[in-house]
Amino acid sequence: MKKILLIFTIILLMPLYALAADIVPQYVSISQTNSLGLYQAPNEIVIYNEPSESSNIIHSISWIGEQIFPESVNAKNLFVVHLPNKNLGMLAVTDETEKWVEVIYNNTTGSKGWIKKDDPYRFMTWIMFYNMYGKKYGLNLLKEAPVEAKDMHSATDDKSQIVDTIKVPVQKINVTAIRGNWALVSVYDIDRTSKTGYIRWRSDKGVKYYFPAMK
Repeated sequence: MKKILLIFTIILLMPLYALAADIVPQYVSISQTNSLGLYQAPNEIVIYNEPSESSNIIHSISWIGEQIFPESVNAKNLFVVHLPNKNLGMLAVTDETEKWVEVIYNNTTGSKGWIKKDDPYRFMTWIMFYNMYGKKYGLNLLKEAPVEAKDMHSATDDKSQIVDTIKVPVQKINVTAIRGNWALVSVYDIDRTSKTGYIRWRSDKGVKYYFPAMK
């Protein structure tokens, strides 16, 4: 009994961000199909109406881990990717200049505004993002992806030969290279055999069928 009470006390005293749930896309979505990539959010996010510091500030957000101020801001609405334990939050980018990025700061309403870049390396195009995080973590097949997204091709062409098909559940989808809307992957799935081929990670219209299995 004392041991149970001790464990319960420790859980209550743990920092909130340690218990936070990760936010990583699980379903196919068209909400960010027209976006250019992702911007790694600083802990102080100041959003302007125009790409100029003389324009109106339309939102100011402070965050660290799971804690966000103002409290009315919802992490799922704000971020495309949110890993509280790593203090990592990423916003969808819809436009870019040399010194500014236009981001979606509410994924439900599609509200957008401009952030002044404080580090040029915070912005990654989708291909850069998949090259970095896809190779590091592998890919997850998003739920509600079309059946043809599981087809593994011999080349980066819809008309190329289908050499195999991914069967769920998948243990891991390893990425070797990203080439446009295609990824060269090796897969170990329910068949328990290694498969290699090209899969479409997104459609020509930008709809994503796979997402890095970030954790």
